[in-house]
Amino acid sequence: MTLAMVAQRLRRDLGDAAVITDLATRRTYECDGLTPYRCTPGLVVLPEEASGVRAAMLACRDAGMPFSARGCDTGLSGRALPEADGVLIVTSRMRRIIEIDLRNLRAVVEPGVVNLAITREVAPGGYFYAGDPSSRRICSIGGDVAENSGGAHCVKYGFTVHHVTGLEVCTPGGELVQIGAGTAARSPGYDLTGVFVGAEGTLGIATKIAVRLLRAPEAACTILAAFDRVERAGAAVSAIIAAGIQPAAAEIMDALAIEAAEAAVHCGYPAGARALLIIELDGPAVEVEAETAAVTELCAEAFEIRTADDPARRAAIWKGRKSAFAAVGRISRDYLAQDAVIPRAALAEVLGEIDALAGAAGLRVANLFHACEGNLHPLVLYDGQLPGARERAEWVSGQILDLCVARGGSISGEHGVEVDRSATLFRMFSADDLDTMRLVRSAFDPDGLASPGKVFPAPGLCAERSPVALAPRPNAGPGRAGRDNRPGGAWGRNGAGGRHGIGEQRRIDHHGGIGDQPAIEDQGGIGDQPGFGDQPGNGESDGTPE
Repeated sequence: MTLAMVAQRLRRDLGDAAVITDLATRRTYECDGLTPYRCTPGLVVLPEEASGVRAAMLACRDAGMPFSARGCDTGLSGRALPEADGVLIVTSRMRRIIEIDLRNLRAVVEPGVVNLAITREVAPGGYFYAGDPSSRRICSIGGDVAENSGGAHCVKYGFTVHHVTGLEVCTPGGELVQIGAGTAARSPGYDLTGVFVGAEGTLGIATKIAVRLLRAPEAACTILAAFDRVERAGAAVSAIIAAGIQPAAAEIMDALAIEAAEAAVHCGYPAGARALLIIELDGPAVEVEAETAAVTELCAEAFEIRTADDPARRAAIWKGRKSAFAAVGRISRDYLAQDAVIPRAALAEVLGEIDALAGAAGLRVANLFHACEGNLHPLVLYDGQLPGARERAEWVSGQILDLCVARGGSISGEHGVEVDRSATLFRMFSADDLDTMRLVRSAFDPDGLASPGKVFPAPGLCAERSPVALAPRPNAGPGRAGRDNRPGGAWGRNGAGGRHGIGEQRRIDHHGGIGDQPAIEDQGGIGDQPGFGDQPGNGESDGTPE
């Protein structure tokens, strides 16, 4: 079956408005926030409900055609990079908040719902959704699930996986399967929700997501401390953690990141600062007051400290950090963003080595990071119009990953692997490790249609073997190989959907289509107010497309 035949079939099933074939429009879907990687999709489909996702994936299965999923395009690892000979399934029209259950502290939403929309829905009752990627004003919940998104506040509240209690997913074979507890407290058996969250689109597409809601904190305070050296800012973070204080967020910006933020949004940070530490505390008012005093004392090496406990002043402190990724465009034509993790104690040493790498390549690197987790975001600055500049930037980026792994760290903390870092997985995992991961992938997608070529290195890079050869696939047949290996699960007997087996899943159709959501440029949300849903409880981070 050709792309034209798939397009004709999907127009029949979903309508003309849901299928894009003209080249000019398809080109608007050629990349996500990782703009150096581009590919025009062969076909674009925009379903408005779960049945439309299923129809698209059945067509791909029958045609043996690859597909990728796309949300609001804010990712920084190339997850939404399409296939030239495949189908791009865009979930941005699936934007219904299906259910709010405050008694059980749960919400059920479609994948195209913007992250912050959940908090705005429940904030009047004093609740919030704690999943906190920095692009939460523009990123979709479906994308957060695919990447297991983090953010500034994950040091206290955790990553997306800690807030998703269940999923309805469409498998690459075109079956709607419900996994996890849904709106119930928990479910027995394997944690398939944990497997799916962070799988980066390689196991299927989420069509419904159950998330946990929390009570908004009583009080919050944001503290800005300016230092003359990054090492001193890092030492202050270690002292705060050692004192038993649990920040809601702890962010550090270096001099180059500060310069970019000032150029973009004129945030008025202390003059002469070589490093800024932003600490956010939240919780009971008495506790926040005591911890604010303690943190101020622990930042004794700072030459200036500011504190803010009202929304406007807190917004002023967060303004520069929130704009930092996008603001780098003010001081550099191009940049590559990395997402490595190191032990916090290795921070000073690693930053020194990053500076040396940049100097050797004749480039600059701006650093900002989630300090408590040691999650670095080095931004390698370059001018793509200069011969060899991009190659040198890519070399520096790769070397940064190497040195972070050598210090006991990781190649990614929250942005994902996908195409950007897939060739570096062998630096952390053996061939046997990667084969085991592929066995999991092939259990969901035995035909290898979901986001092919992403996450795992191409065969030959580290002598890995074919997952298809490794995976047991009984009852194999043309286009249906390995069907018996597909995962099952229950949405939750007391929650939404009840219990269903793989071959007898009840499809929950979502009626009432919503108009198309246009592509969103990755501008980072400069100037947004802080807070989970603009509440005074927690400052949103930098607005970058993490």
